Amino acid sequence: MKLAGRVAIVTGAGRGIGRAIAMTFAREGAALLLAARSARELEAVAREIAAEGGRALAVPTDVRDEPAVAELVRRALAEHARIDLLVTAAGTAVFGPVADSKTAEWDQTLAVNLRGAMLCCRAVLPSMMARRQGTIINIGSVVTSRILPGSAGYTAAKYGLLGFSRVLAEEMRPHGVRVGVLSAGATDTPLWDAIPGAPDRGLMLRPEQVAEAALMMATLAPNAALEEMTLLPAGGIL
Repeated sequence: MKLAGRVAIVTGAGRGIGRAIAMTFAREGAALLLAARSARELEAVAREIAAEGGRALAVPTDVRDEPAVAELVRRALAEHARIDLLVTAAGTAVFGPVADSKTAEWDQTLAVNLRGAMLCCRAVLPSMMARRQGTIINIGSVVTSRILPGSAGYTAAKYGLLGFSRVLAEEMRPHGVRVGVLSAGATDTPLWDAIPGAPDRGLMLRPEQVAEAALMMATLAPNAALEEMTLLPAGGIL
């Protein structure tokens, strides 16, 4: 197994890309800490992993909340004494033109997609730096390279995540900690439920395909790093 003996925290693990990554990592032998706001969804994923012989602990967590993130990391270290992998897949989006946007929706989008990722990254750094190893994978989006009208808040958050990750990768290079951004194109997840006139979901990536790319980033030899990867549907949509 490619991740045997590794410990991974995956946020947004209750559904979509986060769930797919958690399932894939567990099948490859990683012990999982599953984080999301919905305890019900997390418990369902934990049961699925256990049914396949894997190990997973559901830790309901609001990534916007600094003490909650600290508790998530404390639980990981208490259970396993190490954190090898962090995947920040928690995300949210509200779509519509800027002229009709609401400030609260803008704040919520940035709080989950950008602040939440920063809090999680910062919380795992002391452990990873002390061991001089670890891999952080932040889930970005194709909106940083292609324009999606109606996604201003989401796009701003993902641009922020990309810039943040680039700086963090440079800061962590001397400490043996790898930081990368996996920018996924249109992926068939519940995110598209809120978008009117969405592309044909049958042409989109499957969450499991994004999980395969994350696994590649997580299992490179220590002397290599994939710091930015963009995965697109072959059919020519976003």
